[in-house]
Amino acid sequence: MTDINRWLLPDGLEEALPDAARRLESLRRRVLDQFDTWGYDLVMPPLAEYLESLLTGAGHALDLQTFKLTDQLTGRMMGVRADLTPQVARIDAHRLRVQGPNRLCYVGSALRTRADDWSGSRSPLQAGAELFGHDGLDSDLEIIRLMLATLSVCGVTRPSMDLGHVGIYRALARDAGLDAAQEQEFFDQLQRKSVPEIEVTLEAWQAAGLDAAACARLRRLVDLNGGAGVLDTARTALAGAPAEVAAALDHLQAVVARLQASEPGLDLHVDLAELRGYAYHTGLVFAAFVPGSGQAIARGGRYNEIGRVFGRARAATGFSTDLRTFVRGDSARAPEVGPCQSVCAPATDDAALEAAIADLREQGVRVVRELEGQELESPSNARLELRDGEWTVVEH
Repeated sequence: MTDINRWLLPDGLEEALPDAARRLESLRRRVLDQFDTWGYDLVMPPLAEYLESLLTGAGHALDLQTFKLTDQLTGRMMGVRADLTPQVARIDAHRLRVQGPNRLCYVGSALRTRADDWSGSRSPLQAGAELFGHDGLDSDLEIIRLMLATLSVCGVTRPSMDLGHVGIYRALARDAGLDAAQEQEFFDQLQRKSVPEIEVTLEAWQAAGLDAAACARLRRLVDLNGGAGVLDTARTALAGAPAEVAAALDHLQAVVARLQASEPGLDLHVDLAELRGYAYHTGLVFAAFVPGSGQAIARGGRYNEIGRVFGRARAATGFSTDLRTFVRGDSARAPEVGPCQSVCAPATDDAALEAAIADLREQGVRVVRELEGQELESPSNARLELRDGEWTVVEH
């Protein structure tokens, strides 16, 4: 290995240098303050847990994304968290045991074996909020509105949003009699919107005895996307589907109507083949985008029953985003952090100088000391100088 290679970081793992780190930390604090004003309590899950806990419920979909290691104290297998959501669900179900609605939030680093398809990073700084203990329109809307407010804090004021509902596909797949392998195969084709594959697959299944009407409804899913009017189209296109489909469409319609009333400038897009997080979501799913980018900058949805394995089946909905997305390179969107007052202090052993420095730091002023024999090269905009027997801040 050459000396140059020693400094290379693994693909997808990032470090933040001083300017970016300052902006990232400022953003983290503003996001947490935003969560707090909405009544969400901060939790800090551990970086690693036993696999039985980490990959339970919502965590099953994260198995391939999780770095695994052996605990030297117990010999049991542990995992480094790839997503904080399952950990927060465990905290709600097992540790806090609140009976009614419970609002929790978090900001923390995660580690993934492969780059995520929506942030391109294997080391996201994941921020999110989860609302447990309520299953209904109000909690879905609260989480969506909190996501929009959080994006605004991050410098994204006019996002577009995709809405879907995984319950529609689940009901149609069950109605068609698809087994687990077929359901996954068709799901993959829907995500790619590969119409030729979809048509060949459904034709083969129909020839093998699957109900023709049920297969036709599955085929229509890929075309049911667009503005809010697509929901009316869907009612006709999916006529004859199980009652769960109509209920899901009603729920989507209500969400759209409420968002259009409260967020009149929001660009809403409905896609009934949008199934992000299908492995563990149970209802409404949503994702936010910005113009010019095909990757979501935040996403979330409903994932009821996740707490069952921890002793309590709880309704749940939430969202998350990667804060690094908003400070990364040319695509940085987080508001600039204003320059803090910075004062340079000489390398002088003087009690009065020490007192002056301590007083400034108590006021939140950044004071940087010169070192003996070395003039400070700090971009300070002021300097402590001895004037008339007193140490005084002199602006440059």
